[in-house]
Amino acid sequence: MAAYEERETDILIVGAGGAGMFAALYADDNTPDDTDITVVVKKLAGKSGCTRMVQGGYNAVLHPEDSIDRHYEDTIKGGKFLNDQEIARELVEGAPKIIRKLENELGVFFDRDEDGHIHQKPFAGQSFDRTVHKGDLTGIEIMTKLRDELLTRDVEFLEETRAIDILTDESGAGAAGSLLLDMRRGEFIAMASRMTLLATGAGATMYNISTPALEKSADGQAMAYRRGARFQDMEMMQFHPTGLLAGDTKLTGGVIEEGIRGEGAHLYNGEDERFLREYAPETMERSCRDVVSIASYKEIMAGRGTENGGVWLDATHLGADVVEEKFPGMTERTRNVGQDLSNTRVEVSPTSHYHMGGAVIDEQCHSDVPRLFVAGEDAGGAHGANRLGGNGVVDSTVLGKCAGEAMAEEFHDHEIGDISHSQVTDIIDRVTAPLEREEGEDIYELREDLEMTMWECVGVVREESELEESLDRIESYKERLERVSVPGSKRYNLTWNEVMDVRNLIIAAEMVARSALFREESRGAHYRNDFPEPDDENWLANVYVQQGDDGMETSREDVRFTRIHPSELEVEPTIPNTDAVQGDD
Repeated sequence: MAAYEERETDILIVGAGGAGMFAALYADDNTPDDTDITVVVKKLAGKSGCTRMVQGGYNAVLHPEDSIDRHYEDTIKGGKFLNDQEIARELVEGAPKIIRKLENELGVFFDRDEDGHIHQKPFAGQSFDRTVHKGDLTGIEIMTKLRDELLTRDVEFLEETRAIDILTDESGAGAAGSLLLDMRRGEFIAMASRMTLLATGAGATMYNISTPALEKSADGQAMAYRRGARFQDMEMMQFHPTGLLAGDTKLTGGVIEEGIRGEGAHLYNGEDERFLREYAPETMERSCRDVVSIASYKEIMAGRGTENGGVWLDATHLGADVVEEKFPGMTERTRNVGQDLSNTRVEVSPTSHYHMGGAVIDEQCHSDVPRLFVAGEDAGGAHGANRLGGNGVVDSTVLGKCAGEAMAEEFHDHEIGDISHSQVTDIIDRVTAPLEREEGEDIYELREDLEMTMWECVGVVREESELEESLDRIESYKERLERVSVPGSKRYNLTWNEVMDVRNLIIAAEMVARSALFREESRGAHYRNDFPEPDDENWLANVYVQQGDDGMETSREDVRFTRIHPSELEVEPTIPNTDAVQGDD
């Protein structure tokens, strides 16, 4: 029989980025002193994840000439009206309160104007300069102070521990906890809980050019899917338009954040043309991310890219001193790979960045699985078809707060879960099977194949034949996964952990591909070369994915316009259908 340790906690939080940490903070603030709160961290608390990697900043209404309604309308327009309008409203209303808490209670320092007010810089898709920041290293400032605060609380961190699956209770209904793996010891922990929150940061790393930390492998999304959670708009994968091209280094795909475009940097194709004049002449480089990424990709595929398959980002006209002062982190990063943002053009490419799709939740982060909450990038709804730069950290912190408060409020409504021990042993047998095989598939080759398939077939520009090809390949990857062999023991076996990562990424990748094939239009981050225009008559609808009796099932429901209708707002024009990208011959 598989060996494992049995433990229990009141509130179990999986993930320690902005969403997980804020949930822990607010759960601790609002529960009795003897409440057990446990945070599972795949790497190190405050030192990993994507909130820490945030460069750009945090959108919040602070200026008297700005307004909550204005921020809300920008968010809905940017999302091409697919947003859950109640969740989006929760974000914009909560953002100023979080900024004040970060500064006044946690000691976060944001940049100031000469008059002492918090400085807010311009970001694309916004009608007012509202992005609060700490230079271009905002995430480090927020996460360092948040970690320092939580270390003073009675919150337990299980570092270098991964969640493998959500456990259900003996009745089979609801989340009763999670099966964990202590990677240092190589030992399993069956952790029972009253409530569980998933906040692991989705899986944009399913693409071969991507921005996130590699530990983001769709763990939360895959675990929720396996327990029957419903997902929405999974086709909406955001490609940041300016990912650094740095050869075979780990920095390839890393974001050159759009604050520099807001400051006035230009994009040129390989023929020295500011190509956005042909796609978005009114907004140019300050267009939303989806518009700039699709335009850049079309230029590259039309043969007008740079030598290394990108476009040029040029900030030299701003002056070297200005660039170095305002964007020190990005300047240093480019110098590390032999380029220099402050005085030369740098090559950039669209890069997989953020998943707007995710588990269906309400404003308190309940999923449709009882006692299972989902927050941050694992959840969908807030951003619709495209996320505005600067709204990502708003999402993680505000919805993390909402989840923490909701779990605290419902604390006494649930008992510690009665986990199914047969379920635990079945999961352990499955995940340890690769360790028992003497020979088989190489997991690193399998991951490389998955990433390339997603880039080639489910990337910035999509069409039916390539999407169908991606699904055929994904089926073959599932079969290959069952033949993977891993040498060594369970103790800190990174290759074995890679198997678990790829297992989760394959599930998320299939959700993306099936949803992209299902939505027969172009909207936001989802661009179909065979359906290049938005189709409001048929596709002002959310696409849903859920596990069915015969595999993954897709469906659609019309968007609920609970606050504002598309007819009430003007939206940024779609990409013109010129130089339509053709599939490979």
